[in-house]
Amino acid sequence: MNTLVGYGKNKIEITIPDDRYMGTLVPNEVEIGLTGMEEVARSLQNPIGSPKLSEIVKPGEKIVIVTSDVTRPIPSYKVLPPVLDELTKAGCSDDDITVVFALGSHGGHSEERKRSLVGDAIYDRVKCIDSDMGNVKRMGVTSRGTPVDLFTPVAEADRIICLGNIEYHYFAGYSGGAKALMPGVSTRDAIQNNHSRMVQPEACAGRLEGNPVREDIEEAGAIAGIDFIVNVVLNEKKEIIKSFAGDSVKAHREGCRFLDSFYAISIEEKADIVVVSAGGFPKDINMYQAQKALDNAKHAVRDGGIIVWVAECSEGLGEKHFEQWMTGHEKASDMITHIKKDFILGGHKAAAIALVLERARIFFVSGFEPDFVKSMFLEPYSDVHAAIDAALEIIPDGRVLVMPYGGSTLPRVK
Repeated sequence: MNTLVGYGKNKIEITIPDDRYMGTLVPNEVEIGLTGMEEVARSLQNPIGSPKLSEIVKPGEKIVIVTSDVTRPIPSYKVLPPVLDELTKAGCSDDDITVVFALGSHGGHSEERKRSLVGDAIYDRVKCIDSDMGNVKRMGVTSRGTPVDLFTPVAEADRIICLGNIEYHYFAGYSGGAKALMPGVSTRDAIQNNHSRMVQPEACAGRLEGNPVREDIEEAGAIAGIDFIVNVVLNEKKEIIKSFAGDSVKAHREGCRFLDSFYAISIEEKADIVVVSAGGFPKDINMYQAQKALDNAKHAVRDGGIIVWVAECSEGLGEKHFEQWMTGHEKASDMITHIKKDFILGGHKAAAIALVLERARIFFVSGFEPDFVKSMFLEPYSDVHAAIDAALEIIPDGRVLVMPYGGSTLPRVK
């Protein structure tokens, strides 16, 4: 059996012996109508739980559009034009519109990268800026004690529009919705307080109701006053196949239901060996982002099995505290103990990797030096074929499951 998996900006062909091949997790078949900008425009004319955007905004209002940074795959350059058309229809001036890239705890963009995210036409038309944790305004505090401290231009805007893509998130349930604000344009303290609930069992991929992290995010969104969202679902080629616009909760819920119909994949049983790719760039731009694919893969591997994790990580580990945690403990299990005593943003992803290591070995195919990978309690491979061969040798009768879109697909045992 031959299949392709993403590695950085390339595709690698892998071969699994037929008698060991269990299957490849690809999205379910769903009915697709319009795509791309046409689908975004359609959703704007058919908002969920909300008037049309052109009926909400008024001339002279200061409008902020919050969209994702480079670590997220949303094609902002395709989503923004129909949104700006709606604002123009309402009589809004381009001078009153600011696009904010939600950095969360990530590093900033170069001017060139900001331009590439939105396209030349939009970059030259409206102001486009990065969020800044050092320039915030308090909007309130959630019932769980999370401060709603938002990037000042967002907090002071008359209207807040949030863009995003919907995919599974390993403890917020799903991405999208109010997540553009929390953690998107929040402070480290706010994000840390919200994310500290990831250790609760209800905080898991594919869960919304009763998920303490997601509920806190949406309460923060309500305090901030999100006026409108546009959330898209992408296929494995990162093309827009569905768009959901309108109320920040109701439209998001519809999007999550569609995502389940597309990316929640039923499997008969767990595999001995799972080969998982984050999906290539930008999802494997660094280890911090590629971790999501690993976390999805844990749902498909049996206890004592092996996960072959394929992620180039061209920009390294991706977060300062994450690096400190991954390289600063004597053994992986110490990270789990540490996170329960002292929740540190960045350390939370290291602890999540340690939790996977409690159940399975991780063969890491990346651009890192082997000794550095070993220092992170992972087993290094520079070649995916060598990693698969080694796994097959260790588990002689093992069956192999392939997840080429690990950052998107969520395995569920029937």
